[in-house]
Amino acid sequence: MTMNRYQRPQGDPRWLLLCLLILLLGGAFDADATRPPSAALPYRADLIRNARLVWGLNASVADFAAQIDHESGWQPGITNRIGAQGLGQFMPATTAWIGELMPELAAKAPLNPSWSLRAVVSFDHWLWQRVLAVNCCERMAMTLSAYNGGLGWVRRDKRLAVQKGLDGTRWFEHVATVNAGRSAANWQENRHYPQRILHELAPRYLTWGGGSCVD
Repeated sequence: MTMNRYQRPQGDPRWLLLCLLILLLGGAFDADATRPPSAALPYRADLIRNARLVWGLNASVADFAAQIDHESGWQPGITNRIGAQGLGQFMPATTAWIGELMPELAAKAPLNPSWSLRAVVSFDHWLWQRVLAVNCCERMAMTLSAYNGGLGWVRRDKRLAVQKGLDGTRWFEHVATVNAGRSAANWQENRHYPQRILHELAPRYLTWGGGSCVD
């Protein structure tokens, strides 16, 4: 075997095996990034059923799956450092409120996967009905922003966007660019939330159902 500082080993089959291994591992990682993680699979049927029950047969299941992926990584028993719980990461106050608002969620059980899946799609639908946008993609982005940071903030941001001459019916590149008063950290987190869910994570769940911003 001959070798210098700038050349790969000549005639060494181990070099070819290493290159092949790198290619195979790279392909495996790419494949994993384009399909649902194994942790999501036990909840597929329940999510589709609940989404269609609340939203209809054309429910954007990929969006909801991506949202749960982002919220909890499909860990049903998780409680984060500020007290948000379950697949949908519901705060105790939100759990209590939605349990009173919607009889089907009266159990107020965010650590129960079935309850949490129903709560996510139901809360999203409640928010969806209270925002207006130019199309389904922009409307779902506003819905998700409201889920993450509150409907009141979305409304304030929309008003500010219009005052600045932007389109209050468009989230991306319009409402998403203004801040009606949140802290910088909360604002950045909120802007990342719809982008991450709708454009980065939803494509891996398109075999489960449609997405609002991806085909």
